[in-house]
Amino acid sequence: MVNRGGAKTAKKRSLASRVTLGILVLAVVAIAVVIWSNRTAVSGYADVGSAYAARVACSCRFVAGRDLDDCTKDKLAGMELVSLSEDVDAQSVTATFALVTSNTATYREGYGCVMEEWEG
Repeated sequence: MVNRGGAKTAKKRSLASRVTLGILVLAVVAIAVVIWSNRTAVSGYADVGSAYAARVACSCRFVAGRDLDDCTKDKLAGMELVSLSEDVDAQSVTATFALVTSNTATYREGYGCVMEEWEG
């Protein structure tokens, strides 16, 4: 006597995997469409957010004299996707929103931290 229950179970699992994959693909496409349709707003928020983060981190680093790792604590909630990097020689901090935008603030004696010119 041959047990054919295993073959049915395998077919059910295969069908469930394909359905799950299909739902996942549809969800990714839906998210991509939403992001694409709101790309102007997303880009604007990312540009302003990265500029703000660069300015605050530059002041923290080169005016207050704190370590850049300590300055990351000053980022506002919702800015987790903004990364900071510093150029000690140029006394500047660059804030980057991955794959979207980046902005740099540079310390200038007598002025504090100023933003590089925007090209928008």
